[in-house]
Amino acid sequence: MNQFEYTRPTKQKAALEQKAKSPATKFIAGGTNLIDLMKHGVENPQKLVDINRLPLHKIEQTKTGLRIGALVANSTVAEDKQVLEKFPLLSQALVSGASAQLRHMATVGGNIMQRTRCYYFYDTALPCNKREPGSGCGALEGINRIHAIFGFSDKCIAVHPSDMCVALAALDAKVLVTGPNGDRSISFLDFHRLPGDQPEKDTNLGPDELILAVDIPASPFTKNVHYLKVRERASYAFALVSVAAALDIENNTIRNARLAMGGVAHKPWRLLGAEKALIGKQVSEEVFQQAAAVAMQGAKAFEHNEYKLKLAPNSIVQALKNAAGMA
Repeated sequence: MNQFEYTRPTKQKAALEQKAKSPATKFIAGGTNLIDLMKHGVENPQKLVDINRLPLHKIEQTKTGLRIGALVANSTVAEDKQVLEKFPLLSQALVSGASAQLRHMATVGGNIMQRTRCYYFYDTALPCNKREPGSGCGALEGINRIHAIFGFSDKCIAVHPSDMCVALAALDAKVLVTGPNGDRSISFLDFHRLPGDQPEKDTNLGPDELILAVDIPASPFTKNVHYLKVRERASYAFALVSVAAALDIENNTIRNARLAMGGVAHKPWRLLGAEKALIGKQVSEEVFQQAAAVAMQGAKAFEHNEYKLKLAPNSIVQALKNAAGMA
């Protein structure tokens, strides 16, 4: 690990000013991802700006829903009474995401900003356009069993690792950020990027911007929800495929639906077409299978991840059944 400078400002303005001085400066909070990247030589910041003293640790009601500060620990969010009552899907996703120790350290902002767990990204001896633009994508012709089936490019087929972000995508959350030009709100569906020709850019956050909070609008999805995570071992593994499913059901009719997937794309993958296919339909496994078929349109596998073409739709159906109380 390279030597680096470390500062711990108490004011938001000071933190932003220090970040703006050099592109080799990184914000750090829990450090559960950044420290790993530094140990592997993937990230080599010259300066770390510790933001833990900034006043971003609150969970509070707003006129439109709930605001969660960027420095709130994942464990705090998962156990919060307001989250459990109004956004149980988020709590389920967080609990499935990591060990209790990691949840106590990891923050909401850091979770949003965490980077892919692609083998080629972490191994600096192998080519990776995300780590070193122009070096190539080793996964394209290499071992690609954990990689994307949606939204990839010929530059990168890595997937986004977060469980929390899948739930936030399904819940129509927004990310509140600030920077030299003031505050702005970014739709969660627009916050993370597909790889395109610039896979090194994970998000649409500006280089001098800081995440302040996540805003989740009030919704009817308080009962019939389920977060399904399919992984290679029973605990503390990243998803091969995950599904966040939320249904608003009245008299066995689906009035509204939210669906998003993880482990299948460079960003949390919202299934808007499948949601539309569910609305107005009677709750049944056949209807869920039809929605899953819509969700899989455009999916494409590589040599080692063809299993996801079956695992993904089966997971969608199972998550919807669990949400509807059929399982």
